[in-house]
Amino acid sequence: MTVTQLREIRPEHYEVSFSDGSSMKMGLAVIADFSLYTGRELSEEEFAAITDAAGLGRAKERALRMIGARPMSERELYDRLIEKGESEFHAAAVLARLLELKLIDDGEYSKMLVRHYAAKGYGIRRVKDELYRHKVGREHWEEALEEMPETDETLDKLLRSRMRGASPSDKTATKKACDALMRRGYSWEEIRSALYRYETEFEEEYYG
Repeated sequence: MTVTQLREIRPEHYEVSFSDGSSMKMGLAVIADFSLYTGRELSEEEFAAITDAAGLGRAKERALRMIGARPMSERELYDRLIEKGESEFHAAAVLARLLELKLIDDGEYSKMLVRHYAAKGYGIRRVKDELYRHKVGREHWEEALEEMPETDETLDKLLRSRMRGASPSDKTATKKACDALMRRGYSWEEIRSALYRYETEFEEEYYG
């Protein structure tokens, strides 16, 4: 096997062609590591090693682009790499390196998710659904959920917004409000307490 051409396709990235008609894209680091140049003769072992190194380099770049676009859990990143065509071996190797460099951290990511969805007014059940959807390991859930703020004030605001001044005795308005709060992940016990507070507030406002 012989290297027949090195063509720069963007800064520090090349397409390398070989005498068997194949070509592959790789970074400058791979070219330097294997001392590649036009006319370079390669053994089968060298060609296999170059192929593996080039693939790993592409997987690393893809992973960095992904976590640069948005934070991800370990499992999310691994699955996305596989979906994009990376091998399980390269995906696992890249993930291990990113963990070593602390560029991905499920513990911190799970806390960020809890804060984010709590700020959107979601209850703990819905927040847990989001942790599951983002494939965060359950071993991180308990500590992350300590980031949940007290929900009474948020729940009261949501209930008032849904009720729009309707009387607590208005069964239609109350049911719609409760259903909406259930979808946001609040338990019936939490909603019932909020309804009691709303009723007390309503009576004080309208009946003194």
